[in-house]
Amino acid sequence: MNKNLLFSCPILVISLTMILLGTLWLIVDEPWMLDKAANVERLGMTFDELFEPTINDSLPGYLRQIYRFFGYWVVIIGLFISLFATPSITNNKKNRQRLLFCMFVMMFIGTILGYSLIPSSHFIYLIWIMNLLYAVSLYSHLRIINES
Repeated sequence: MNKNLLFSCPILVISLTMILLGTLWLIVDEPWMLDKAANVERLGMTFDELFEPTINDSLPGYLRQIYRFFGYWVVIIGLFISLFATPSITNNKKNRQRLLFCMFVMMFIGTILGYSLIPSSHFIYLIWIMNLLYAVSLYSHLRIINES
């Protein structure tokens, strides 16, 4: 298999996953329910209690707005990564290094935030799958360098 393709494909899968998740946060009416169990655990109360009309009448609208904004940025980052992970761009060693560096920072901080803020989330499994895909791309990059 072409090593450059082995480098690009895992990164493209990560970016497509981000685009899909961001789109979900954009279109779902109650996006906080996508990770209900972890959110309830983090809040220490149910959503019925949290959205009690006498206490937080405008909170659902505010959360929807925040999730939409978050979803928008996740989609944009996913698109950005997918556009720069194409084999024609990643033929260049410096481009691969820059992409790997940016993705490392994103993945590392995302993993730390996931474990510290929402450790019971099912998204933790997704983070590890994405980390494994990243490792495949990093390994492929190192093989490309060693064979040059």
